[in-house]
Amino acid sequence: MLKRYLHARFRVNNMNRSINFYNSILGMEVIETKTSPRGSQLVFLRFPGTNCALELCSFSGSGEIEVPEDLVHLAFQVGDLEQCIAKLKEKEIPVTEGPIETESGTRFIFIEDPDSYEIELIQYSKNK
Repeated sequence: MLKRYLHARFRVNNMNRSINFYNSILGMEVIETKTSPRGSQLVFLRFPGTNCALELCSFSGSGEIEVPEDLVHLAFQVGDLEQCIAKLKEKEIPVTEGPIETESGTRFIFIEDPDSYEIELIQYSKNK
């Protein structure tokens, strides 16, 4: 039935601010921009090393968004969590949780995008 995962959509308050975060902080590339028939501004960004995308949607007619805590998050594997934390600190992006280490040695942190969508950054243990 399903063939492959394509993308997820996050509605955002400020498209330029969100594009800057996903591009300059997480290294995602913009692959398409367009306006929907009802007037939503849509921007598709590709996840590094995949064919999967994140669709950002801005529609001023629906008002401001507030993302409740623990509603949804994106998770990315990183090669070196300490290096990642240093880069985030340099760019003044606060770590909102962690670093946490599991029994298996996997380590992770959480950060938030400009609209408070959570982003989990994971460094798997060498055994994984």
